[in-house]
Amino acid sequence: MLDSNFHLDAKSISRLSSSGLCFDAMKRQVNEDINLFIELWHAQGLKLTKHQGYFYFDTKFIPMDKAEFCIVDIETNGSKYDKHQIIEIAAVKVKNGVITDRFESLVKCSEINEHITLITGIKVEDTLNAPTMKQVLYDFKSFLGDTVFVAHDIKFDYKFISAMLTRVGLAPLLNRGLCSLALAERTVVSFRYALSYLNDSLNLNPQATHHRAMSDVMTTYGLFKLSLENITENINNIEDLIRFSKEAKRLKRPKFDPMRESQEEICEEVQEEENLKNKKESSE
Repeated sequence: MLDSNFHLDAKSISRLSSSGLCFDAMKRQVNEDINLFIELWHAQGLKLTKHQGYFYFDTKFIPMDKAEFCIVDIETNGSKYDKHQIIEIAAVKVKNGVITDRFESLVKCSEINEHITLITGIKVEDTLNAPTMKQVLYDFKSFLGDTVFVAHDIKFDYKFISAMLTRVGLAPLLNRGLCSLALAERTVVSFRYALSYLNDSLNLNPQATHHRAMSDVMTTYGLFKLSLENITENINNIEDLIRFSKEAKRLKRPKFDPMRESQEEICEEVQEEENLKNKKESSE
């Protein structure tokens, strides 16, 4: 996700997360004061560190018990970055599996079509007294800091927030990112990996209201904790976890939907009881 907003190529980004990038290699691509760029990148949520003469993502040296993740979810009034906007955003910070802080806000909006309202329950009137998008994003950016950005199917949330930051005059995100869907595919056996399906099958968030930002954040939090508990490989730091979420083998999915099968079994039992009842009544 850094490629479009970063000044380094994909190979260099990979080295920052693994073997390190030397000064000359970075200088050839940045072609400016490297220390200045490092400060600018940190302001965008990405912290670099120098170790034995090589540059690395700071997350390469942060062990899991010290790692801080920020689980994020947004609701929008459409999917196009240039036409639509965020109408609700929520996030929780997580350290050692425990929520340490929360952020939640509606965003002032002048147009929400009926389809979006039907999905989210959010109407224009609900947002009239909410802060402007600029204010919400300033506050959210401060809350996020340089933590690891976590979201379910992360590309949409990450890119949409980056686009909105640019719209209000701020620099786009450069935080390290982790996709909870990709992580779940490697740690949780499921027929489907949509957040609502996982919640129904695993009871991650009993109070869930799907397509409301904080509710989806809490469901993702439950999934994230379960995924971490299920990892059997040796994960020493944040970059190990990110790499695992992208490169580890996906678990084999069941051939049939167990949720659907259980529903069908219930229907069959009900039908069988009804047939027995009808037979009994006819014989009488």
